[in-house]
Amino acid sequence: MLWIKALHIIFVVSWFAGLFYLPRLFVNHAMVSDAATIAQFKLMERKLYRFMTPLGVLALLFGGWLWLGYGYAGTWLDIKLALVAALVVYHLYCGHLVALFARDKNKYGHVFYRWFNELPVLILFVIVILVVVKPEFA
Repeated sequence: MLWIKALHIIFVVSWFAGLFYLPRLFVNHAMVSDAATIAQFKLMERKLYRFMTPLGVLALLFGGWLWLGYGYAGTWLDIKLALVAALVVYHLYCGHLVALFARDKNKYGHVFYRWFNELPVLILFVIVILVVVKPEFA
């Protein structure tokens, strides 16, 4: 099971690298107006999203394998799983934003994306505390 845990951590870290970087690309993309730079951002966003999607799927698969193998239960895990579901929604919404940028239909400015970029950081913070501390809730 330690190999499964190691692979889960590797894929979670890799997925989060994409979840942190893609919205940062959105920040920069929303600030430019020349065609060559816009085309470069579109390419980078598409390639990053296509690369990080299987990493997220593998993180979820190995996490599910751990869950089945260890049989963890408790409120801390329920909260963690809800946050993981929120990350999946965030990831899918990032894909929606990639598609909007690809069609030149972006509706938001760079300030929105700066705030949007902070959400996975906050979720990661809470998840790590839940997994390491495993707090008991009354």
